[in-house]
Amino acid sequence: MKFEATPLEGVYLLTPKVFGDERGFFMESWNAATFRDFGFDLKFVQDNHSRSARGILRGMHYQREHTQGKLVRVTSGAVFDAVVDMRNDSPTLGQWYGVELSAANHQMLWVPPGFAHGFYVMSEFADFQYKCTDIYHPASEVSLAWDDPQVGIKWPIPQGESPQLSAKDAEGLALGEAPLL
Repeated sequence: MKFEATPLEGVYLLTPKVFGDERGFFMESWNAATFRDFGFDLKFVQDNHSRSARGILRGMHYQREHTQGKLVRVTSGAVFDAVVDMRNDSPTLGQWYGVELSAANHQMLWVPPGFAHGFYVMSEFADFQYKCTDIYHPASEVSLAWDDPQVGIKWPIPQGESPQLSAKDAEGLALGEAPLL
């Protein structure tokens, strides 16, 4: 497993070793010892799997309580995955990082607690899977505005199109209004 630091402290792009031939492929997507050797002693308590169609944008979500670290990957299709630093004491507060995750590139993103997270589906559909270090706590969930100009995420949305959003995501808070962690 290759761990690549991103411009946001604590966020890593992971590229697993993929062994393939004409029959298909094999890869290890999680190994506690490998992560521990890299300095992450993670205990996951919840696994999630969502399927979304092209043009759907989910996010930018985080929780004020039960803050979650997430190991995210795409097992079918392709998404543009984005994170925003919401840590009050961070030098990169309000900055974002984005990357294409796909079934073809097998890459994963480690999103530590303290970051808003979301993704935009670029393929016909995408299966998005993620392991979480804490439980889902809807009472403390916050949606940061996906299109906040102060944050300025450059989503790969085709010109003239608008993403499909949930009501919660359409009402996301601006960075200046969102609670910090």
